[in-house]
Amino acid sequence: MLPRYTTEFKEEAARQVLDNGYGIKETAERLGVHPHSLGKWVKQYKDPIIHAKEDSKHQEILRLKKELKRVTEERDILKKAAAYFAKHQS
Repeated sequence: MLPRYTTEFKEEAARQVLDNGYGIKETAERLGVHPHSLGKWVKQYKDPIIHAKEDSKHQEILRLKKELKRVTEERDILKKAAAYFAKHQS
């Protein structure tokens, strides 16, 4: 009878290939699974992982844009304050 692997095991095995760039054959040998099985798991988990990474990058871009806007506004206020005080320093 063939061994059954848990969903967590399959996902972690696929992540070793997808996230760390390890080869399928080498990873399969290290984990004691058939390379064909690992290849199927990688295909199965590839899309959700890629979409999660893209979503994470998108969220980071939005956060950075918001922070840039805030910092730009603060800079503009400070420039106006510096100009005001330079004008009225005498």
